[in-house]
Amino acid sequence: MWVILFQISNSSAIWREDKTIAVLYRKKEGRRLYEIRAAGSTRRLYTDGVLHSQFNPRRLITGSVWDLLWLGLFFRPDPNPKRVLVLGLGAGTVVRQLQTLFPFVQIIAVEIDPVHIELAELHFGVDTGRAKIFQDSAQAFIAGYRGPKFDLIIDDLFSGAAGIPHRAVKCSGPWLSRLEKCLMPEGFLAINFADFAELKESAVFKCLGDGSRFKSGFELRSPSTENVIAILMPESMYSVDLRRHLSETPVLSKALEKGQLRYQARRLRV
Repeated sequence: MWVILFQISNSSAIWREDKTIAVLYRKKEGRRLYEIRAAGSTRRLYTDGVLHSQFNPRRLITGSVWDLLWLGLFFRPDPNPKRVLVLGLGAGTVVRQLQTLFPFVQIIAVEIDPVHIELAELHFGVDTGRAKIFQDSAQAFIAGYRGPKFDLIIDDLFSGAAGIPHRAVKCSGPWLSRLEKCLMPEGFLAINFADFAELKESAVFKCLGDGSRFKSGFELRSPSTENVIAILMPESMYSVDLRRHLSETPVLSKALEKGQLRYQARRLRV
């Protein structure tokens, strides 16, 4: 094995055998270390060793957890969300995906880390003319929000260190109740958990069933990660509906056929 290392301005590249890993950006802010690494056209943002964003401008689908954050919309035929709230921007992967899938969607994104916001625009191509980004904590934003309600709320609030992620906000009953108040009556809620154990400890299961706003829910997984996305919906849905609607959407049906869009859907049982 051989290694060549060189640096040009603030970018560096490392070759290991036949693979090229480029460190496009590195910054130490206090105790936090930010890195953007590139492999081919794919860029990944790591903060303290935790992967927060991954995107390839040549490919809509990531083949990982970010696809699952909006996938639940396709339980309905021809989804057309007007307003989406993203809690936890990272470097904007899901915003880029939503802007491609739904050109006229209005997106509000909330991110507590100013460096993430800067990198989303400068290195990940987030169109800030089409997305309003607020630097704030999700709790403070939700507590003070009085604007129009949303068709989809994505809770992707993560922190971590040494490569081990965990939720930054506990998914408790009061937190879910506050999110519900910001949803349209027919709106969906998507919540990212580091694994099933984290989901099991949450209040999600108490929000499902008779007498509840959400009549059905599914856990969505990608074979490439341990993450579990809980998608909560106001009407009864079935996994066959999701598959059919994805197959009827040209850009996504191609990704399904090529094995790029990989997911598992399992009903959440109360």
